[in-house]
Amino acid sequence: MSRYIPNTKADILLMMDKIGISRIEDLFIDIPDGIKLKRDLALDPPMSELEIVAHMKELASKNKAANDFACFLGAGAYDHYIPSIVKHLAGRSEFYTAYTPYQPEISQGTLQAIFEYQTMICSLTGMDVTNASMYDGPTACAEGAIMACDSTRRKKVIASITLHPEVRRVLKTYLHFRDIELVEVGMRDGVTDTDSLKSLVDKDTAAVILQSPNFFGIIEDMTDVERITHENKANLIMYVDPISLGILKSPADLGADIVAGEGQSLGNNMNYGGPHLGILAATSKLMRKMPGRIVGQSTDVDGKRAFVLTLQAREQHIRRYKATSNICSNQGLVALMAAIYLVTMGKKGLKEVAEQSLQKAHYTYNEMIKSGKYKPLFNKPFFKEFAVTSDIAGDKVNEELIKNKILGGYQLDKDYKELKNGLLFCVTEKRTKEEIDKLIKVMEVI
Repeated sequence: MSRYIPNTKADILLMMDKIGISRIEDLFIDIPDGIKLKRDLALDPPMSELEIVAHMKELASKNKAANDFACFLGAGAYDHYIPSIVKHLAGRSEFYTAYTPYQPEISQGTLQAIFEYQTMICSLTGMDVTNASMYDGPTACAEGAIMACDSTRRKKVIASITLHPEVRRVLKTYLHFRDIELVEVGMRDGVTDTDSLKSLVDKDTAAVILQSPNFFGIIEDMTDVERITHENKANLIMYVDPISLGILKSPADLGADIVAGEGQSLGNNMNYGGPHLGILAATSKLMRKMPGRIVGQSTDVDGKRAFVLTLQAREQHIRRYKATSNICSNQGLVALMAAIYLVTMGKKGLKEVAEQSLQKAHYTYNEMIKSGKYKPLFNKPFFKEFAVTSDIAGDKVNEELIKNKILGGYQLDKDYKELKNGLLFCVTEKRTKEEIDKLIKVMEVI
């Protein structure tokens, strides 16, 4: 530790003499004797830098990353291709060491990067405004639900059971402590049961939350959902995969008031589950209820284009009881990576990623069900994920796939007990025909 604590013995003795103690232990004299450990910590012997590097490499080698396998696992975190330019630019020191741009006069680069990110997310979703990003998709969805309750002054939120199970769990936690009722509406053939939804939505409903493509990869028909929601003057919240918006109708076109989603697939690694990127966008009428930060464009004293933080409705900037949220991080670096990804791909590139994912997923699906050994769980249009079942337990299938260096599907009966042996497979543009054919071959002989 000498490089980090460079005090010599003489330095230590000088400081001790200055404050009037004879032993280091005297610094802790105020701690009651009865709660002191009075022995050395049970730690391994110290290591040199050479030894610790070797030790950490040995530990790290026990982990297997998505790059070591053909990854067909999705369910919220996706193995999309990341152009090399994303990390090269985001790795510049002025970006990865930057924090909140409190002083606009010295933070124009950071502010512009966030502004461009916001502009592209608005373009992608069709919404009027987005913030400077949230922690992740589930918390963004929860913040969207709170926005809806604040704007309508109602205390009931309805969420479809086809919404990602982790999002529903986060919603439950957030809303419970705000005394907001969370009601789940069931499904029929893998999509939201609109008849059941119609009976649940009433004058106390602040928001209806649907995911499309939903957790099973199915594209939900939003027509009846939008009508039922808005007839009761509630807000429609859509939870989306931003990649799908390269080819699907925007949430704005479908009548959404608030859009939430997980932006990890926009140029960010899966990172063992995080950090990820929460997308939150809304119509202009809800702008002042939006948590976190919004970067706005203005002009400086010389009339030049300038960027500033605006509408900061969090407790550090306004009276605490008027704050819409206490979210403290703007996730600036991951938002920057998303912005670089979107600029690099452009409209055509994003559309191609979505189309390749769609086509490869449908090829995989058709090949998988061809023999009849694996059967589709649902008969609905899907994007890049689909669910199948068989007579073999999902964990057994995945064990055999792992042996063949393939990451298999998500076991649906972990969250949906009725979907016994169900597996949710994901196919992105990264998967090759050879990898897909190997997946099918291995699954057929299990």
